[in-house]
Amino acid sequence: MFIIHKFLTKVYFAIKIICLKYNLAMKLTNLKLTNYRNCKNIDLNFNQSKILIIGKNAQGKTNILESIYLLSSLKTPRTSNNIELINFDGEYFKIEADIIKADTDISLSVLYNNEKKRELKINNVKSMPKDFKSVLKTVLFSSNDLLLLRGTPQDRRDWLDRAISQIYPAYDDRLSKYEKIRVQKNNFLKECAKKGIINDALLDVYNEQLSITGSNIIYIRKKFIKEIEKIAQIKHRTISETEKLSINYDCSFNIQNSNESEIEKIEDIQWSFLNSLEERKIEEERRCQACIGPHRDDIIFYINNQEATKYASQGQQRTIVLALKLSELDIITDKTGDEPILLLDDVLAELDDIRQNFLLKSINANTQTIITSVDTILFEDEFLKDVQIYKIENGNLIL
Repeated sequence: MFIIHKFLTKVYFAIKIICLKYNLAMKLTNLKLTNYRNCKNIDLNFNQSKILIIGKNAQGKTNILESIYLLSSLKTPRTSNNIELINFDGEYFKIEADIIKADTDISLSVLYNNEKKRELKINNVKSMPKDFKSVLKTVLFSSNDLLLLRGTPQDRRDWLDRAISQIYPAYDDRLSKYEKIRVQKNNFLKECAKKGIINDALLDVYNEQLSITGSNIIYIRKKFIKEIEKIAQIKHRTISETEKLSINYDCSFNIQNSNESEIEKIEDIQWSFLNSLEERKIEEERRCQACIGPHRDDIIFYINNQEATKYASQGQQRTIVLALKLSELDIITDKTGDEPILLLDDVLAELDDIRQNFLLKSINANTQTIITSVDTILFEDEFLKDVQIYKIENGNLIL
């Protein structure tokens, strides 16, 4: 068994090296939307690495990119309620796509109806979410992402979790498990408050479960932050020339034996988490909610050791986000062997000329990039030579 496992491992890495060497990048060749938001019936064929979708605001450009992102994550950053994705006149939405991955044709489809029933298929065969999410990789960069540093801690946690899920599809399951336990604990604390008595034994069980699941999430997040920081620092320095970017995972409790240069062991994180829960026990009983854990953590960005959210200019903050998004491309490719599809949603209009040029020139020529924009005025003629252009109006293609 060991010999077989060793052989399969060698085969996997050999295939990965071949894919990278010969640029067998992932390509989306066809996208069909049925009753997806305002796109009632739209069919797009992509035969270039660079695709530009132009149209005025609220015509459906973002909906197209959102649907592609949903195929890779089964989520959308715009809503947590999939019912909202169904066209007002429809009873369901369906997304169908054909992709080429490692020189292999694969078809994907997602169907979701008004009864909140979802059907996932890979090559016309029903699929589990974990398997489905492992097929297509994307990096979405929208104008909303430029507000990442100015947004809430929840915004930054969402960015981090989405990025990690692209590499580890099972990570979403851990987040869901943690959230389920957290809600159960909150409901338990509320019931205890009504009765005026606390069941310490049951509370200890909830805390134990939270510490196990939560410490695993924190460990993965901190590890990812360290890895993406190394890549983002190089890209950030290329734009800023003299500034140094640092990223810190701000945990909501103190971790014993913490060392900024190393990732703490899961056991140390769990032990510290459990101790902190005990210390905050009275506060949690009073507030009827879990007051610490990965749901309260934050990500702090620094430029030359100064906190960027407080001291960085708008241009400096946008440089950080730009470096992060380009680093996502690199880290996903490195970890999975799949080069993601880059989705740029109206982001170029929000960047100055220096950052626009850096973004467009940083994209690998073989990376399939789908861009939305109001018009083509932001793009140089040289760039537009090899670009496939679609025009959209009221959710329909304009020929």
